This record gives sequence, C-alpha cells and structure tokens, in this order.
Amino acid sequence: MSFGQGGSSALAPLAIAVPIAVAAILQAASERLPRKVVDAVATATAAAVTGVAAALLAASAGGRVVTWSAGWLPHHGFSVGIVLVVDPVGAGVALVAAGLVTLALVFSWRYIEAAGGRYHALMLLFLAGLEGFSLTGDLFDMFVFFELMGAAAYALTGMKVEDPSSLQGAFNFGIVNSLGAYLSLMGIGLLYAHTGQLGLPQLGHALAGHRPDALVLGAFVLVMAGFLVKGAMAPLHFWLADAHAVAPAPVCLLFSGVMVPLGTYAAFRVYWTVFSGTLPPDDVGRAFVVLGTLTGVVGAVMCLGQRNFKRLLAFSTVAHVGLFLVALGTVDADGTAGAIVYVVGHAGAKGALFLLAGILLDRYGSVDEVNLHGRVRDLRVERWLLVAGGLALACLPPFGTALGKSLAEDAAGAAGYGWAPVLFVGVSALTGGAVLRFTARVGWGLGTPPIVESGTTTGDEERETQPLSRVPITMVIPVVVLLAGALAVGVVPGVGRAASAAAHLFVDGAGYRHQALSGAPTGAVSTAGSGWTTGGVLIGLLSAALAVGVAAAGIWSRAVRRRLPAVAVGAPALKVLRRLHSGHVGDYVAWMVVGVAALGGLVGLPLR
Repeated sequence: MSFGQGGSSALAPLAIAVPIAVAAILQAASERLPRKVVDAVATATAAAVTGVAAALLAASAGGRVVTWSAGWLPHHGFSVGIVLVVDPVGAGVALVAAGLVTLALVFSWRYIEAAGGRYHALMLLFLAGLEGFSLTGDLFDMFVFFELMGAAAYALTGMKVEDPSSLQGAFNFGIVNSLGAYLSLMGIGLLYAHTGQLGLPQLGHALAGHRPDALVLGAFVLVMAGFLVKGAMAPLHFWLADAHAVAPAPVCLLFSGVMVPLGTYAAFRVYWTVFSGTLPPDDVGRAFVVLGTLTGVVGAVMCLGQRNFKRLLAFSTVAHVGLFLVALGTVDADGTAGAIVYVVGHAGAKGALFLLAGILLDRYGSVDEVNLHGRVRDLRVERWLLVAGGLALACLPPFGTALGKSLAEDAAGAAGYGWAPVLFVGVSALTGGAVLRFTARVGWGLGTPPIVESGTTTGDEERETQPLSRVPITMVIPVVVLLAGALAVGVVPGVGRAASAAAHLFVDGAGYRHQALSGAPTGAVSTAGSGWTTGGVLIGLLSAALAVGVAAAGIWSRAVRRRLPAVAVGAPALKVLRRLHSGHVGDYVAWMVVGVAALGGLVGLPLR
C-alpha cells in the first residue's frame, strides 16, 4: 500500500529482496555452477538492482514515495506497520551503492581467483543491507539492515583466513562496530520505552515540540554512536585503516565509497526525522562541525605519513568524512546539497583509486611506496589514472568533488564558519598530495626512495590471484567508469539544482513525518540551486596546486626538512598520532567511549 506513485512503490521492496534471494541461491548452488555463471548471475543481479534504484530516484524527483508494508496504514499518527520512504537522497544512496557493487563484481571476475559463491553471496547480502538501510523509514529496521551490511563486511574483510593480519583487521572491525551497534540498540530501546514507537515518522511525531530531557539526549547520543562508528568520525575511526589494509580492493571500494558515507547519512537522516523537533539544530550542528573538523585534520595528517597505499586511501576517507560532517553540520539545505555532491564525487574518485591499488597488488604483490619505487613505469595507462584520481581528491575543477567542496564552503561561510574554506582546502591538498606523491614515486621513480620510519606499516600483501601478464580489461573498465562518474558530477548541467531540491526534502523533517503518517502529498519542491562560481573554481585550482606542492615536498622530503624547520617540528605530532593508531582493539574501544562522551557533551552542555 502506497501513499505515492503505485508503480514505483512496488519496486522498493524488490531492491532489498532480490539480492537476498539470489545470494541464498548462489550459496547453495555455487559449487555445482561454473565460476563464469556465478559471476554473471551476481553481476546481473547487482545491475538489476541498479536499474531499480534508478527508477526509484526518477519516481522520487517530484516528492517522496511512501510504502506501508501489507497495507498497515497509520491511524491517528501511529501504526504497527513498517514503512519504506523513498526520497531523492535515499534513492540516490541506493543507486550509488548498487552501481558500486556492480563495478566491484565486474572487477572481481579476474581479480579474486578463489572467490567461489561465498564471496558473491556476501557481496549481494552487503548490497541488500545497503539498499534496505537507505530506503527504510523504521529505526529498528535501519539497525537490522546496518548489521546485515556489517556482518557481510566482517566476513569480506577477513576472507584470507590464513593471513593473521587479515584476521586481526576483521577482528578489530567486528569488535568496534559491534560495540557501536550495541550502543545504538540501547538508544533505540530507550526511545521505544519512552514513546512506544520505532518508525522514524512516529518517533519524530511523538518527540516534536517537547523539551529534550536526559533520556532523549542519551538516546540521541547512543543511536548516533553506532552510525558514526561506521561513519569513521574521529575518535571513532580507528578500525577503518586496519580493515582497509587487509580487505580485498573491491571490498575497499564499497567501504570507502558508500558504507562509511552511509554512516553520516544515517546520523542526519535520524536527526532530521526524529530529533529535529526537540533538539535545537544549532547545538547539534555545532557539535558535528567541531568533531568534523577534528576528523578532517586527523585523517589528513595520518594520510601523509603512510607508505601502504591502501592505508593512505583509508585515512584520506577519514579526512573527507570530516568535511562531509562540517557541511552537514550547517544544518541547512545548502550545506546538505554540498555534502551530497561531494559524497558522490568522492565515491567515484576513491573507488577508482582502491581498484588501482588492487591492480598494483595483482601485478607486484605490494602496494608499498618503498618497494614499488619506480617499478610501475610499465603500467602507462594506470599510472595516469592514478594521477587523475589524486587530482580528483585534491578537488581540481571540474571534478564533482570540487563542485561539492565549493557548495559546502559557501554554505559553511553563510552559516558563520568563515574559516571553513581553509579547512576544506587544507584537507583536499594534503590528501590529494599524498596520492600524487605516491604516484610520482612508483609511476615515474621521482626523488629518492622515501625514508622508512618506525611505526609505519608496509604494503606487502598476499595476492588475490596469480600474477597476470597484463591487466585485464575487466579490471580497467570499472576504474575508468568511476573516474568518468566523478567527472560527470561536476560537468553535467543541473547537478547543483538537483542536489538542492533533494537536500530541501531531506532536511524537511516535519514534511517527512506528515507525509508518511497522513499520506499528504509532498509540498512544493525547491528547484533553486547553485553550480560553479568563479570563486569556487579558483579555490579548487588553489587546492589542486597546493596538492602538487605537497606531493613535491614529500618526494624531496629530506631537502624540505632541512630548509623548512617547521616541517621537522611537525614530525613528532605525526608520531604521536601513529602511536594512537596502535592496532590494539582495547585502545580503539577506549577511544570510542571518549568519542561518545564528547558528542554527548557538545550537544548536551548548551541545553543545560
């Protein structure tokens, strides 16, 4: 039963049910099927879900599509039914997720030799979790889908069970994220005890207009905890680099491209639909701006000090998550629109870079900057793709990352954070510069081999397949598609306008609750929006130029340290940060407690 377009409402459950059903079939029958058949079935399923998500995005362009399962419509604002609410942001997340899974499976055709049906089943279960999480309008179902996604992710991270480092990365991932999930479940329990409801619109309806008390604030912080652990907000981020360092490259594509940003999506989806009527937006936004700034700085600094390319990319994801949080922390539609564009552009650029890391691992058995120095000259196409990915991370116009950064900077400045462009430019320059430094060293052999400092982890890793004499076209095409997508986000006309319309619906918590509970049509959707500005282009060019400078400074770091004492003075700070990323799960849990307490303090103290 739907309050929206009837045809499109029937598609939403299919995006969740189909990958689960096919995963079960592949798990049961894969040993009797040829590998090519398993690859084809899994990839076709992901592609079909991508088509369904695209149809949902088109259907939601004019407003939300609301579907109540089994016709259990709400009565006087309450219902025992489970609701799916499709809006442009949720459908867009579902589309990006399905597209990335499809490309990851194509890349895996020749990359993961001993994949078997278990790998494909896990990838499809991961997809089902992503789709359900982005489309559901029920808080408990969000938890269930997030944990379905998490369980599949733990298994995918620890696929190489014979490798102790793989098991350690999966163990750290599983423990920290499971504890975060338990905190979220406690928060959900508090909300259910307080309101008797679990649906997002019902919860928001019950809390709207009431002064927040300690129970509501505690529930908010606990629910946020599980989402922000997966969202890698500092200091809840420590598990991320360990997991990325050992997970297969196609899995890393999904982690950084969609799973981590989905944590930030969840935090603000829940805030706007459930808590925006009771917790003041200024207090919540300020907390996320503070923690987002910390996340951006920590991620960017740690990114610079990595020789393992996959860990470098993982910390750059942490850094960019910080920028997403600052943009969303403006708690308005303009900042949200910037974050939307930024996230999509980042997914393409970062996904391409992780797949390129997989190609390096396949050819050389390493993603280590020291061991690969000057050895990648024979990959003439791939090394230029690395350059393109680094420039996209540095927010060079006209990549979508640059457009998203420009929109977010303008929104942050309008919200009173005039220093935000400095943060955005600095993080973009440091993360993009680190990628360009790695590329220049391994692809062109520039500079002397980097200094090996204590505490750094190598990039030597067991291959997922036998070394191939040449890079298969099925491994190159996904990289090109991802980079082309990152570029298209910044080039296609109307992206800023579409993102603005989607953002206005996303932040309209009252409209979400009213439509889901009463079936009222969506109000007029804002079509205002902005695109490229002269200032945005110039700042993007500045961040890219600074990234090239950062890369050059890294390549000739010894001379730079001699001539610029400030760089040498900063080295101890980097060493301290490295020691904090100890690899010990107990340390990570302790920092998670600190992070949850910090969020509670930043949101709660102004309410006293």
